[in-house]
Amino acid sequence: MTEITVPPGADTATPVRRGLGRDYTNLLTAYSVQTLGEGVLIAALPLLAARLTSRPLLISWVGLAQELPWLLLALPGGMIIDRYNRRRLMVSAQAVQAVMLLLVAVLATFHLVSIWLLYVAAFALGCGDVIFTGANRAVIPLIVDRDKLESANGRSVTAETVGRQFLGPPLGSALFAFLLPLPFWLDALTYLASLLLIARIRGGARRFDPPRPDPAAPPRSRWAEATEGMRFLLGHRVLRAVIILAAVSNFGLFMAQSVLVLFAAKVLGVGNEGYGLLVAAMAIGGVLGGLFSRRIVDRFGPRRLVILVPITSALSLLSIGFFGHQPVVVVALFFIRSANLALWNVMAQSLSQRLVPNELRGRTITAGRMIAFGALPLGALAGGATATLWGLNAPWIVGGAVHLITALLFLPALSRWPASTPTPNRD
Repeated sequence: MTEITVPPGADTATPVRRGLGRDYTNLLTAYSVQTLGEGVLIAALPLLAARLTSRPLLISWVGLAQELPWLLLALPGGMIIDRYNRRRLMVSAQAVQAVMLLLVAVLATFHLVSIWLLYVAAFALGCGDVIFTGANRAVIPLIVDRDKLESANGRSVTAETVGRQFLGPPLGSALFAFLLPLPFWLDALTYLASLLLIARIRGGARRFDPPRPDPAAPPRSRWAEATEGMRFLLGHRVLRAVIILAAVSNFGLFMAQSVLVLFAAKVLGVGNEGYGLLVAAMAIGGVLGGLFSRRIVDRFGPRRLVILVPITSALSLLSIGFFGHQPVVVVALFFIRSANLALWNVMAQSLSQRLVPNELRGRTITAGRMIAFGALPLGALAGGATATLWGLNAPWIVGGAVHLITALLFLPALSRWPASTPTPNRD
């Protein structure tokens, strides 16, 4: 049975840094700008899809297409991240995404968009996210002291919540209501700005290169190399439980979110202009959870929180399905879910960054996100089908029930989470 230990060779050569530093500030600012663009897309893409079709299943496929790359390309993407300079990979991914958004903006300007084009664009943006997000997570431990990872990850989670859920969606819906192409033109600019900020991160040519493989090591197949991160995660009892629970949580949540634009309009009576505001209000808990995550973890301890968080998250989804007939009720219940998600992400990312060696970091990050984010397109499919068969409240109920049952099954494994933050490894 695998225990929580810091493996030999995990960042032992990384110099001690004081504070989070200017490089992390540039990385965080870039991430904040980029996630603001993602938040605009969260509102703009389904609103545009709903203008093109009223069928729940076809609308849910937009979310499926955007998240499908995590299921199909995460393993080769992780191998790329562990082979090449991670800063250059982030810059390249943002450049490709910016070009794709410029194309969508031009086509939307001339009213040439079809639902199939949205699927293609969403899939291409998701491919960029595989590389950008994996490289971003792998870089953080290289520019931040290990004992400050909770603070760094807390700020990153807060920036993601603010951009993707709090500011981006109302901005996207407002721009969509004012003039259709504007959200996509703005998105292209945010990705370009992120690209320029990442390019400002200091370091020599090799600072963000992954460690070179040992030339004396026996040769391995591409498949063995690509799946090494997956084997590391699934071979560790606690990390395995964390990843599976994250996948089930995402599956349940995306069942509801894939048809949220219809739920907001037909159940809650929220129009296009109010849809972004609804999504933003639902993210308030995530903003506060990210901001105060370090204090909350220090106050209550991660072992208590990792048991409480998934159970209360599942109950909040169930409650929305049964009682969420008014926007204020949905916002209040989802506050619990979004705050818990922020706490979970901070604790899980910090633990993984401490346990995983640098040379495996890209592959474990993308492997973990393949499992966790690979559940999103499956949730989108299930959500569209469930809403078609049983109504728009049903995805919340089914998703919450699946999450609750899984959380209860994994309680023994979660109880083995370390009671305190592992001591940073210093040589």
